[in-house]
Amino acid sequence: MPYGLSCKPEGAQMRALKVLIADDQHMIRGALVALLEMEHDLSVVASVDRGDLVIDAARQCRPDVAIIDLDSSDVDGLTAAKMLHESLPSCRTVILTGLARPGVIRRALAARVSGFLLKSTPSERLAEAVRGVASGRRVIDPKLALIAWDVGENPLSEREVQVLKHVALGAEPNEIAAALQLSVGTVRNYLTTVVVKLHARNKVDAVRIATEAGWIP
Repeated sequence: MPYGLSCKPEGAQMRALKVLIADDQHMIRGALVALLEMEHDLSVVASVDRGDLVIDAARQCRPDVAIIDLDSSDVDGLTAAKMLHESLPSCRTVILTGLARPGVIRRALAARVSGFLLKSTPSERLAEAVRGVASGRRVIDPKLALIAWDVGENPLSEREVQVLKHVALGAEPNEIAAALQLSVGTVRNYLTTVVVKLHARNKVDAVRIATEAGWIP
């Protein structure tokens, strides 16, 4: 059995909804297990301390709902959720996050997660969310939904996004020009336009704004 995986035997799965928890912080993971086990209709059948263990645990324990920390080790929560959806479509996912970043919220919606909640969510609300997503509903924290709504549409063109992605990776204009088969002057023009559109101070600030808004990964 992989390190960090705890899976109940089939005989222990007496409750209606089976839950998997993935969080690399042992105290938080233990608290989540204890809180959900207090609910008469929920049973935590597996817990892992790394995102890359989610798939193996899910295949072994066949949970109805997986609660995954956004910042799980090795594989981030959204990547793990996407992989889980592809590997075990019947398992719904709830992402927990401590930070309300618009870009992350948009990525979560694009990854088709079933639930997205702040870690400050009361325990009873989390239990309700598990029941809700298990029944086919999507449960998004109202604060997170408002943040995603307020960000608005991406003002950048597809080519501008491509250029900014390269900037985010540390590429210089000549390197971007070679990668995208553009002239250096054209790349500089794109960067100037991006800075203006995003009301940024410079290209580094433009990367920050676009990343937080979810316009570049």
